Amino acid sequence: MSGGIDAVSAAGVSPLAPLSFEDGASAPAGAASAGSFATSLTGAMENLQQLQSSSNELAVQAVTGDLQDIHQAMIASARASVTLDLVVAVRDRSVAAFNEIMRMQA
Repeated sequence: MSGGIDAVSAAGVSPLAPLSFEDGASAPAGAASAGSFATSLTGAMENLQQLQSSSNELAVQAVTGDLQDIHQAMIASARASVTLDLVVAVRDRSVAAFNEIMRMQA
């Protein structure tokens, strides 16, 4: 094979935005990193609540017949479900890490 691999076109896909705690520099230490982590978790929970409420609103519209496109309700429901699964996985990992730390000997 003499040629390289052709780039795949990703029409409609935007690049990932940096997370709120990523600033391109070295990670902040101490209380600043704890505050940004707490801010990230708070933002994630607010995002989850927003996704679940919009999913519920679209589900009600679908049941009452006010929704023109059922795909909107299905996509919102799937997004809320995947986000909830992610939050549960992060919680489980956090609890497991805490338990591991508590088992360490000084």
